[in-house]
Amino acid sequence: MEWLVDATKLMFFTGKGGVGKTSLACATAVRLAGAGKRVLLVSTDPASNLDQVFGLEIGVQEPTAIPDVPGLLVLNVDPDAAAEAYRNRIIGPVRDLLPAAAVQSMEEQLSGGCTTEIAAFDEFTGLLTDEEVSHRYDHLIFDTAPTGHTLRLLQLPTAWSGFLESSPAGASCLGPLAGLEKQRHRYAEAVALLGNPAITKIVLVSRAQNAALREAARTSHELQALGISNQLLVINGLLPQPTSGDPLAQSIWDREQSALANLPVELAELPRNSVWLQPFNLVGVAALRLMFDGPSAADEQAQLLLNQSAVSGNHQGLPHGQRLVDLIDELEREQHGLVMVLGKGGVGKTTVASAIAVELATRGHAVHLTTTDPAAHLAFTVDSAYANLQVDRIDPLVESERYRQQVLETNGQQLDEAGRALLQEDLRSPCTDEIAVFQAFSRILQESSQKFVVVDTAPTGHTLLLLDATGAYHREVVRHSQTGEKPVTPLTRLQDPHQTKMIIVTLAEPTPVSEAELLQADLRRAGIEPWAWVVNSALSAASPSDPLLVQRAKAEQRQIERAGFNARRLAIIPFLPVDPVGNRRLLDLTKSESAHQTHEKNC
Repeated sequence: MEWLVDATKLMFFTGKGGVGKTSLACATAVRLAGAGKRVLLVSTDPASNLDQVFGLEIGVQEPTAIPDVPGLLVLNVDPDAAAEAYRNRIIGPVRDLLPAAAVQSMEEQLSGGCTTEIAAFDEFTGLLTDEEVSHRYDHLIFDTAPTGHTLRLLQLPTAWSGFLESSPAGASCLGPLAGLEKQRHRYAEAVALLGNPAITKIVLVSRAQNAALREAARTSHELQALGISNQLLVINGLLPQPTSGDPLAQSIWDREQSALANLPVELAELPRNSVWLQPFNLVGVAALRLMFDGPSAADEQAQLLLNQSAVSGNHQGLPHGQRLVDLIDELEREQHGLVMVLGKGGVGKTTVASAIAVELATRGHAVHLTTTDPAAHLAFTVDSAYANLQVDRIDPLVESERYRQQVLETNGQQLDEAGRALLQEDLRSPCTDEIAVFQAFSRILQESSQKFVVVDTAPTGHTLLLLDATGAYHREVVRHSQTGEKPVTPLTRLQDPHQTKMIIVTLAEPTPVSEAELLQADLRRAGIEPWAWVVNSALSAASPSDPLLVQRAKAEQRQIERAGFNARRLAIIPFLPVDPVGNRRLLDLTKSESAHQTHEKNC
């Protein structure tokens, strides 16, 4: 465990949701504190589950001491609360001095994901640069790290000048920087600390899965471009080579070994460590202490953890899930409409969207399958075998470049070189990408009145930004409507359950389910009720015989129960021994029997 043997003062754990970065950060903190070090563990993750991991209510203002681990204190930085406080700090002093329209414009500029990340960064840079904190702790461990975009934006000198209303029109992330002038030097110090290998280590956490490795590679590339090369790759949850003869276990091991043999070039040269898959849930100090102890800890403590995490195999009290084909039967009754498949990256929403589209096309319906996800690969998933199935993608790169050129031509001419550099960086943000694809997305909405349109959307955060853009467009149309009637806009189409079905995809793991719950809450705030949830790749529905997978399957069932509690309709797709690529396998996936009987829960 290289990052433990040569532990630096600062350690940042980053990676896709569900790869286990929180578990890894917590286990690292417990191990270092157990060695007599003074450790502060900080989470800036919106879906932080530190409370569940340690079984305590973790403080958001003051660190919480972990009773069973002397020397370890834990702190939650709530990014949503930080963003709200940040907005109030910037807008409060001018709320009564500016026209209402100007205040509303400021609030909209400060409503995106960039504000949330910069506000969270503002919180933990205080920890990074606080001399008292530095003296008090031997190690500061952060669960999640800032993105390359945020770091680039903070490094541009022009970002610190001007006020909100002076930002160039069309910019999406300049507003949050308006209140940072006082912290300018502190930010510069924090960014410098991130790139100092003697002080900081960036731990890129991934699973041995292609989607997770691609995400880690993108993060690595962005950080390398900023001169932050002090990186380490950790492959988490690696399955030991099976000896049980279970074909499902063998197929998982084969997939993982293939992914590791074909690492993205950005990761191939990094130092690499692996952590074995554990049979029990990594909840509680006892479990965290065993995380680095190999694939089979046979002592009494490990057996106790297995017994605690196990759920009886008779499924009593658990929600019963439909097959995916049962959801499609219900979708078909409308004869047309928009089906949006949402979820975190890596949960399999591209596969689910493709399976729905292929099944509907096989039944003779006209279907348009498309994606706004830059990481999606529909062409590799679906065979173009049906005349009534149109498969394409909204290319974010093309749409974003068109949008950038439009904004630069409109607003960039009057700027100096430094101002143009700032505007160009602002236009590289995820917010801009979602705004850029919105027009194409609106065109697709029109088609859904005549055919089925299945949209594989971008990962959770990007999807919410897309919906923010939709809401802003809706408010603008309503504001200028002279008829007095409620206009039909993209948002009203998304809110109409007869026109649009929102399907949330998740895995039977704590972080993806937490993220799905957050997504559902945000959809409901926008007046959109999710139509169904799909739990994808459920081991508990695949009847494994390998002892390790049997224990993991039992641990999944509590997450399936959470999904069932939240969902109006719940479909469970078993973990499949082969990748669902190609129309034949996608059709097999829709009809896969889960271990649960068909059932629909009404709310």
